[in-house]
Amino acid sequence: MELAVPISKKLEGYEFYREVLGSPKFIVAPMVDQSVSKADKTIRCAVYTPMIHAKMFADTTHKFYREQYFDIASGEEGASSLPSSSDTDRPLIVQFCANDPETLLQSAKLVEAHCDAVDINLGCPQDIAKKGHYGSFLQDEWDLIYNMINTLHKNLAVPVTAKFRVFPEIEKTVEYAKMLERAGAQILTCHGRMREQRGQNTGLASYAHIAAVKRAVSVPVFANGNILFASDVQRCLDETGADGVMSAEGVLYNPALFRGLSVSTSSSASLSTSSSSHSPPSTSTVTATTASASRPKHPELINPPTLTSLALEYLSIVRIQRTRTSPSAVKGHLFKILRPALGRERYHDLRERMGRVKVSVPRRLEEGEEGEGAGWTWVDAYVRVVEEVQRRLEEDVRLATKDGTIPLEELVVTDEKTGLDVLPWWIAQPYFRPLPTPVPVPGNGWNAKVKAGKADAKANPKADAKLKAELLHDSTNSTPGTGPVPAKRHPPDEPNGDGDMDAGTKRVRLAAGEGGVGVGAGASA
Repeated sequence: MELAVPISKKLEGYEFYREVLGSPKFIVAPMVDQSVSKADKTIRCAVYTPMIHAKMFADTTHKFYREQYFDIASGEEGASSLPSSSDTDRPLIVQFCANDPETLLQSAKLVEAHCDAVDINLGCPQDIAKKGHYGSFLQDEWDLIYNMINTLHKNLAVPVTAKFRVFPEIEKTVEYAKMLERAGAQILTCHGRMREQRGQNTGLASYAHIAAVKRAVSVPVFANGNILFASDVQRCLDETGADGVMSAEGVLYNPALFRGLSVSTSSSASLSTSSSSHSPPSTSTVTATTASASRPKHPELINPPTLTSLALEYLSIVRIQRTRTSPSAVKGHLFKILRPALGRERYHDLRERMGRVKVSVPRRLEEGEEGEGAGWTWVDAYVRVVEEVQRRLEEDVRLATKDGTIPLEELVVTDEKTGLDVLPWWIAQPYFRPLPTPVPVPGNGWNAKVKAGKADAKANPKADAKLKAELLHDSTNSTPGTGPVPAKRHPPDEPNGDGDMDAGTKRVRLAAGEGGVGVGAGASA
């Protein structure tokens, strides 16, 4: 492909971060099959599209793939104003995975007029990324990565950004990030986990790595990892110094994660006050917006929207959007949002009803056409289930709070297996599952311990439980590259923010005023 003549000057670095993105502190991560749309501008939230495979997107024979991942013909993807509402699909960053600079540029050119930046996925750790030779499996090919970023930097009318994972060594991670910046990346998103930290061995992200990257580069840095509750946002900012915090699964289970948070800024003598593109913004403090002088530990408990209000708002947007959305994605989002309730025995029948809803792939809505005419009638079945969940939750809330006389904070309990807080079941919250027996790692004496433990277990059933406890103890407080790490607490079929690339789906957008959320259905990494 013949490269274009270098384009005229475009906003870069902090100028782009401030003037185009609006200095967002809250960023919704690109996630395979699960991308979530932004909340409104009052919380300054930025979003990415699902991850798009550049080679398939550039291939004109894959028309359905283009419509599935970035449906320009619908008039909604990347639109400055949406036909179905007064909202907008901007600012929007389109993410691609690729391993060839020319193919990447060809695909990026197709969307540059419909987005504010193009992001390169250098973080996907899944097997499909290994087979396809993209994502984190490129991280040892620095020349190739440099060429991909630099090609977009020189030939696109919009900036290029990059999302990557860390190496075990902080020093190598810093050099890697500096290379990405030299190539032309105008924002770096650092996921503080290594390529090997995925699935059952996801573990914790290293904020030390992210902080070192932030200190070493002059472009904005977004921190990704360990954001479960709203209270984790400030902790991340404090420990990393990042310009923004990105959340993946935290937003999937709680679409209102960033709702109710406000950002107050204060100047710092240690930060430059220059207006150049490389000047960092002032320091920020994230607080929960409430009139009460006493703020709870969990901002989620401040006038919280119920699970059903989030689910019903989501379904209302699904119905009216013109872009086709995969029914499987709709079902997946509903199960995640409603999980705290559907996991209780009182709601098992509704969980089964939701699973039995028969759906069909809707066609694209034409101008002026109502949703019912496009095959969305099955949404009504979901609405009826959610409304029944709502009726039962109202009874539960009345009984559990004794008609509102018991504060929500007093209903928070601690999960014995994880040590993490569990909020009342009518409030959106992250999902944790018990740690499995950690995978043995050579060099730490685990193989011998596992063999001995299995032998003991045959003679004494209690030995198996003892073995698991010992291995779990050995896996705690690990850092990237130093040994086993505790598994991340999510179901086996859940994405981890840099997942594989199966069937793609679409984002939807919800206003986030009082009680509003940012939620959607999509695929990315």
